[in-house]
Amino acid sequence: MVIRDIYPDELPEIGELRLAAYRADGFLAPESSYAPRLRELGSDGLGVVLVALDSDGGPPLGTVMLQSWPHAGKVVQRPGEGEIRALAVRREARGTGVGRALLAAVIDRAAREGIRHLLLSTQPDLKAAQHLYEEAGFIRLPERDWAPEPGDPLLAFGLQIGTGKAGKLAR
Repeated sequence: MVIRDIYPDELPEIGELRLAAYRADGFLAPESSYAPRLRELGSDGLGVVLVALDSDGGPPLGTVMLQSWPHAGKVVQRPGEGEIRALAVRREARGTGVGRALLAAVIDRAAREGIRHLLLSTQPDLKAAQHLYEEAGFIRLPERDWAPEPGDPLLAFGLQIGTGKAGKLAR
């Protein structure tokens, strides 16, 4: 497997991969108002989009995005913080380590870009994703939970990077 920055002409395919991955398990309704935003993430150039590819060719296996303050979402509150967004793995590639590899790659990229506090938001029902984040050292940050719309809560997780250890984010 190879993980690299996407090329601009790959954005439409990556957007469709995200939508398919989120919809495959019922985490994105067909009429969701978030679908257009999920599809277009990265098209504004305000972040880094990584893609995982099979070294033998074929369609992308998965993707993840990194955005830093002040261009990230509400969970990011100050300089030195960044956010992982839209981690998505093609259904056929699940269980093969693609998600774990993408998460490791985006953590490494964040560290190289000087991000010290890495955050993410996830839906309460995404238990497999939460397990993956916890295995990587992320901890729950309930004080940073938020809701883009009433009744649509997102759980916050965070990781201190560049210190050699995971831990609660600095206040």
